[in-house]
Amino acid sequence: MTGTKRSSEGLDARRRKLLFRSWHRGMREMDLILGTFADAEIGALTGDEIDQYEKLLDIPDTEFLPLITGERSVPADIDCAVLQKIMASRRTMTF
Repeated sequence: MTGTKRSSEGLDARRRKLLFRSWHRGMREMDLILGTFADAEIGALTGDEIDQYEKLLDIPDTEFLPLITGERSVPADIDCAVLQKIMASRRTMTF
C-alpha cells in the first residue's frame, strides 16, 4: 500500500490536513491504521469528531499504537467516540 486511496477533492482544508497527517505518521503501522481509517471516515466525521481526531493525531506513535492494538488500556482523558471507531476499524484490518 502506498498511501491514500481517497481524493482530498471536496474536503475542507482542515480535513485535507488531517488526511495527510494520517498517512504521514512516521511509523508505517500507524500510517496504515490511521490512513485507512481516514480514507473511509474523514468526510463523514462531525465537527466534534474532527476535534477529537485532531487531538488523537497529536499523540506520538509509540504511545498511540499500543492503545489501538489493545496492548495498553486507554486513559480516560483520550477515550472518545473517534478512538473507538479507530479501534473498531483496526480490528477489521488484515495485515
